[in-house]
Amino acid sequence: MQVQDHDEFSELDHRRHSSCAHEVRSSARCRRPAAQISASDPADTRRTGDFSVGASVHHSPGVDTLLFLDAMRRGGITAITRLRLDAALYEPAPPRPPGTIGRPRTKGARLPSLSDVLADASTGWQATVVPGWYGAGEHTLEIASATAVWRHGGLPIVPIRWVLVRDPENRFAPQALLCTDLDREPVQIVSWFMRRWSVEVTFQEARAHLGVETQRQWSDKAIARTTPCLLALFSIVTLLASRLPTRERTRVTAATWYAKPKPTFVDALAAVRYALWREQASVLSCRQRHRPKRRFVLPRPWAYALCQAA
Repeated sequence: MQVQDHDEFSELDHRRHSSCAHEVRSSARCRRPAAQISASDPADTRRTGDFSVGASVHHSPGVDTLLFLDAMRRGGITAITRLRLDAALYEPAPPRPPGTIGRPRTKGARLPSLSDVLADASTGWQATVVPGWYGAGEHTLEIASATAVWRHGGLPIVPIRWVLVRDPENRFAPQALLCTDLDREPVQIVSWFMRRWSVEVTFQEARAHLGVETQRQWSDKAIARTTPCLLALFSIVTLLASRLPTRERTRVTAATWYAKPKPTFVDALAAVRYALWREQASVLSCRQRHRPKRRFVLPRPWAYALCQAA
């Protein structure tokens, strides 16, 4: 099993969200995880979410993350998430000679922080072409990677493979990722990390337009019933939009202050609403010749305004 974290490279995320109205704003410490199952190996499950590398107000940085990563590792799940550039990394503990007295060592020598590795001119960077870069095709990145032990006083020891990523075009600030599977290739780690993008957008759109997490219910069971229904409604709207004529499902509604080249979920939702409202749900039977009341036809301007308003 593999688990991936949220946060596309933050700066790029913010720009893309701002231009496409897809900004993913969630809790600063915990965002929704979502499972992804490998097609080649059903047991190879990857979860995408943000178990943030920060900490709660009452803990030091990295405390919550280390506890979470250790629990995942003990459960046989490989986790992928962001890593702080100032995280305390060490070499693995050296072998313990027979007959040694005292508690066994948990770490080796302190390693340079990732911020120092980033600034070091001798760092070996590997230029890598990453396919499917957030829907924009191939993109070239520079990657440096190694293994280490992440440790914080009084917390579990977590062996990791860290991956330092920077953009030759400086479109986003350098970022660090970690993976608890030390045998994974750095390029594969980056590719898995990017896959959370569609999952995060789905949750954000469902929350903004369908009311997920905004239900005013006092019962946990009621929330547990309505949330899956709302997520299912997202899929239903998507499937209905895919069956609409090409001209209707590709219609894009954009504000004057930014350009939106492709339709988003809000456009699909408006198209489905218009298609449903256009149908006369309460018409009389077609076998009845005499119609006492004239059918009401929703004017196009009204339909457009109502579809976009909700």
